[in-house]
Amino acid sequence: MTAIDSAQIPGRKYVVHGWSDAQVTDSQVTDSQVTDAQVCSVAEAKKDLFEYLGLGNDDSQNFRMWPLIFNSYGWYFATHPAEIFVDMYVTSIINVDEKAQSLTTQVKVLIQWPIWDMYWDTNEFCGIETFAAPKNMFWTPDIGIVESIKTEFGTKDSPNVLLFYFGAAVSADFLSLTTACKMDLYRFPFDTQSCNITFQSTSYSKQDITIKPMSDQPYINHFSQGLFQAQGEWELLSISYTNSTIIRRLEFDQLIYQITIKRRPRLYVINIIVPVFFFLVLDVASFFIDTNGDDKLSFKVTLLLSISVMLLILSNTLPSTAEQLPLIGIYCCAVFCLIGISIVETIFVNYLKAKGAKKRSVETASTVSGQYGGVKNQQSPVRDQNEEQSYTIELLKQILIECQAATQQKQQQKTFLSLTGVARIIDVTFLVLYIITTIVFLSVLGKRWIP
Repeated sequence: MTAIDSAQIPGRKYVVHGWSDAQVTDSQVTDSQVTDAQVCSVAEAKKDLFEYLGLGNDDSQNFRMWPLIFNSYGWYFATHPAEIFVDMYVTSIINVDEKAQSLTTQVKVLIQWPIWDMYWDTNEFCGIETFAAPKNMFWTPDIGIVESIKTEFGTKDSPNVLLFYFGAAVSADFLSLTTACKMDLYRFPFDTQSCNITFQSTSYSKQDITIKPMSDQPYINHFSQGLFQAQGEWELLSISYTNSTIIRRLEFDQLIYQITIKRRPRLYVINIIVPVFFFLVLDVASFFIDTNGDDKLSFKVTLLLSISVMLLILSNTLPSTAEQLPLIGIYCCAVFCLIGISIVETIFVNYLKAKGAKKRSVETASTVSGQYGGVKNQQSPVRDQNEEQSYTIELLKQILIECQAATQQKQQQKTFLSLTGVARIIDVTFLVLYIITTIVFLSVLGKRWIP
């Protein structure tokens, strides 16, 4: 943590290192004073400090009012805004609601503000540098969170503030924040989200107070990573901050913390992406099923219903008002359409095969009946006066009937083979195009989707 100048006042300079280390540049501590501090009673020193600060007085109205106008340095703050320092550390990510576009986090918030009337000399009070006092006795800056939907104390609200000898007060709270966060779910579940938490005063303009970070960014990241306990779906990547000014008739100073988190996609890959991919593979494999068309069609319809279940799961997870359709939705819808088109193709091919088989059965029946009629005529010949001539005519009729039967059978076989061949050509051509389309689609989608 870098050193922070808590305030600069003419004739006096205070420099804060961390939380408890401090230096006062206008006074020197002698060896005799250090010896006296070592043998003094800390309990008596705290009692004397309590009385010195006037914390036991009944009239504490000035404490609860804006303190910078009731002290000897009021002239300075009339032309210089008071500096409020804020630190925020993320301890856990409780919930990310994609549908409601909200983020719930557990954070530790530290706020430091100047109270110059609470200054004391550590040499006179046994080297005491900090003193805990009831919070309700002091003015506290009204720092709120702009994106807050719901704010609760993660633990019991701390009743005290910590006073520092150089004229500053610090409050520390653990908060459970639910904040609005505009999420980009285009690459869900391989997405990274950035959510803002903005600290701003609701009453005091920029001319009264300015909000600054208490610690530098590397320290906030390191400390948050050390406090972060959750090992769930989300991983904390970084925390950054920027200062901004918003104009609402008056100018208000803002300190914006940006939390960057990354989703761990393994659960969604196992539960959604991989099953849908295997449904697509099974649909391709169904083209090689060597059974009747009904079994093949039933198998494909079952796959289509399975994809419908996956789409229902996604509809309960993803928001319905996203600006861009998430790639996982495109993935499932495309697979759904491919399986649907393959079902239509299977129905058409089965229709051609059934039509060819029906025509063949009808022509076979007519051919058999013609043959039986020819035999009957052969068994009942009309005898004329000349038997040889009659026998010759009957023989020619029989040959003609056999030729007609052979011709009809050949035409029937040709018609059946024609319809079957067309169905087979359509099936093979569709399979090749289906595989090519699937490979191209998955390749293009994978390049845009998977980081």
